[in-house]
Amino acid sequence: MREKHITQTLLASIVVLGLLIPIQTANAEATLREVTRDVQRKVVKIYGAGGLRGLESYQSGSLISDKGHVLTAWSYVLDSSVITVVLDDGRHFVAELAAADPRFGIALLKIDAENLPHFSLDKGVSPKVGDRILSFSNLFGIAAGDEPASVLSGYVSAITPLEARRSTFPSAYQGPVLIVDAIVNNPGAAGGVLTDQEGNFAGLLGKELRSSRNDIWLNYAIPIAQLREPIEDLLAGRSRPAIDPEKEKPLTPLTLTHLGLVLVPNVLDKTPPYVERVERDSLAETAKLQPDDLILYADGTLIPSQKALIETFSYKDRDDIVSLTVLRDGQLVELTLNELQ
Repeated sequence: MREKHITQTLLASIVVLGLLIPIQTANAEATLREVTRDVQRKVVKIYGAGGLRGLESYQSGSLISDKGHVLTAWSYVLDSSVITVVLDDGRHFVAELAAADPRFGIALLKIDAENLPHFSLDKGVSPKVGDRILSFSNLFGIAAGDEPASVLSGYVSAITPLEARRSTFPSAYQGPVLIVDAIVNNPGAAGGVLTDQEGNFAGLLGKELRSSRNDIWLNYAIPIAQLREPIEDLLAGRSRPAIDPEKEKPLTPLTLTHLGLVLVPNVLDKTPPYVERVERDSLAETAKLQPDDLILYADGTLIPSQKALIETFSYKDRDDIVSLTVLRDGQLVELTLNELQ
């Protein structure tokens, strides 16, 4: 009789367990659907420059304020007179490129909209190796209107310093990244978001890169811990420290003529510092500057115009070593003036 009772109890337990497993699975799937839908409302599609030499004219972004601030990857797509942002509900907006920090590969767009669902960066998470993640992006440009962003599920397989290159150029950002076992390096995915299972911001999907060690494509995201401070600077309108007005200028300042560097005609108040010509056998040629290069930073200082570049150089001695960050064919290139050969 005792054995019969034990057998009935075991059978009852198995039946209950069999009922619970599908219920728990269904609950988990329902929760995942809710998280996915909530995140997708915060992900946007971005359209801009591209279409030449096989370059895609689209990428992804995410809303990070209720006032229309969009975080995305800094790339050639944004080098356009018209940047279009499409929200999850299908609304189209013309976006302004509010700020960018190429050192981290990020840019901030602004659209004229308020009360938008958005990520709270203060609630950003730092996943560990082995943690499950979700990635959201407009990979392959599949979503054009109110279609949802694509979702991939995977795990963090490694956290490591970024050692990669784009074409023949090294990546400007060399800090830690999250390597994931989901294919997040597809065209259009750049600027998308990596989240945990609860939909909290974990990282920004970077542009397509190859490992400099083994030449394989990297599926990576820059952690929010690395981005929080530069994003706050962009939102506040802060850039790298400007020139100290009390600093004295050298007797022999660095000049464009001394460098053998000719910029495009300065016809506007904020004409960008595009290189028109590099004189032969000049310091600029030795530094490997090229026509059509756009000078973005000089010694970490943002260079928004030709006037700013000339002013920055005026505080440098002719013999000073100066690091430059330029945009060349959609890639960031680091160069050095007066570097000993």
